Amino acid sequence: MKFNSVGQIALVVAVCAYLLSVYFMASPVWMGFTINALIVAVIAQSWNITGGFGGMSSFGHAALYGTGAYASAILQVQYGVNPWLAFAIGIVAGAAMGGFIGALAFRYGLKGSYFALVTLAFAEVLRICASSFDITGGGSGLQLKLEPGIANLQFPDRTVVYTLLLVVVALVMLVTYMIKKSRFGAYLVAVRENEDAARALGIDTYKIKVQAMVISGAFGGLAGALYLQLWLFIDSTVVYGSAVSIEALIGPIIGGAGTVWGPLIGTLGLHLLGEGAKHLLPNAPGLNFVLYAIVLICAVRFLPRGLMGLAALIGTLKTRKDEDHA
Repeated sequence: MKFNSVGQIALVVAVCAYLLSVYFMASPVWMGFTINALIVAVIAQSWNITGGFGGMSSFGHAALYGTGAYASAILQVQYGVNPWLAFAIGIVAGAAMGGFIGALAFRYGLKGSYFALVTLAFAEVLRICASSFDITGGGSGLQLKLEPGIANLQFPDRTVVYTLLLVVVALVMLVTYMIKKSRFGAYLVAVRENEDAARALGIDTYKIKVQAMVISGAFGGLAGALYLQLWLFIDSTVVYGSAVSIEALIGPIIGGAGTVWGPLIGTLGLHLLGEGAKHLLPNAPGLNFVLYAIVLICAVRFLPRGLMGLAALIGTLKTRKDEDHA
């Protein structure tokens, strides 16, 4: 991946150094914290595909995340399906949900705030449905049996879990990079910049946007299935709740929407801020979300290109004309 400045290189190196240092930290708390952040980074990258590259901002990515988690959980708990197969189907279910939402919304020309509200409505409807039916465990949720072993995708050793998640995040970022450099990625950017002009040039904007939602849904379903296998329990509030959708969009916006590294950098930074606030003020529950809101407002006002955009201004390696975000 090419970077535009010394600042971007330094930022990425700092993130990589932190991720490697987790292996050597004496307290297991940091590894557990970073494991959670990496799962959020996957759903953040999911939002980045549509919101960052395509300009289709969603307020309801929990619909994709929760569908992947519930599909995998239902198959394992209710039907005894092999965890590996259920995990794969969870990814497919997330992709299918993304395609369905996209096909329906874009068929009627919804965009901007209308599209954002539709995705929010889908997430809320799915949350209500998940809390109402026996097959989803109703209000009690679904819990997997504790059966450690690779055959059941359950790893009691947190170091193994952390390593696997690093690999998954790296693969998701690699796929994102390939999309960014592909013709499909160029079409997505064209849709973001001027959909009418893109359509006039012969781009099938409806098809491109639906395909982006499918890819985004696959990433979202992957994140949900990962969460299930890590914690072995889900309920409607956890996986379809608004907190998931908020974290999905805030990470890329802070880190740099439309970049490959932005979602990971933003997610890690926000989670570090949230954890720091919890330790400093343990009697103030929900303070992390207040801080998220403050940081988001400041970023939108002063850092429209996120931390990666800010870092690009430090020690520029290319002319602005040739700039190509990492």
